[in-house]
Amino acid sequence: DKALEFKPDKDQAWNNRGVALGNLGRFEEAIASYDKALEFKPDKDQAWNNRGVALGNLGRFEEAIASYDKALEIDPDNYYSWNERGVILINSEKYELALVSIKKALEIKSDFDSARYNCACCYALQNNIESAIENLAKAISLNKECREKAKTDSDFDNIREDSRFQALIESN
Repeated sequence: DKALEFKPDKDQAWNNRGVALGNLGRFEEAIASYDKALEFKPDKDQAWNNRGVALGNLGRFEEAIASYDKALEIDPDNYYSWNERGVILINSEKYELALVSIKKALEIKSDFDSARYNCACCYALQNNIESAIENLAKAISLNKECREKAKTDSDFDNIREDSRFQALIESN
């Protein structure tokens, strides 16, 4: 807020304010800050992406997808936006569309552990055990924290009792 007193027309300051507000769980205020940043720089894909995150946290999935689409229109190689778009589609139970977005993120950045993990979640929700296990194993190989996350993630409830899933989350 102090920076905005000096430079109220700085899109990055408004964007940063939105991030801070989002981190505090104040998503409506964060969206207002992103909107202000976009008034000054409508082609700021980072603000569109962050706006999508805030909207998703509010359960406003269609609006979130529209924000991600805008970010991707500006930067089609933004793997983070593709992945986050996929997460919103998972939350909307549109699993096939989610996989398209997440796989696009992986085409751009094949070692993106978060996208690999989300791919595993999506397959698990579809009861596609083989693909879920394969993607979760890759996610864990990229980031060991994925193993801990998978232990309690409800997205894996459908496959939690499978011996292959058990072996994967119990191994070191």
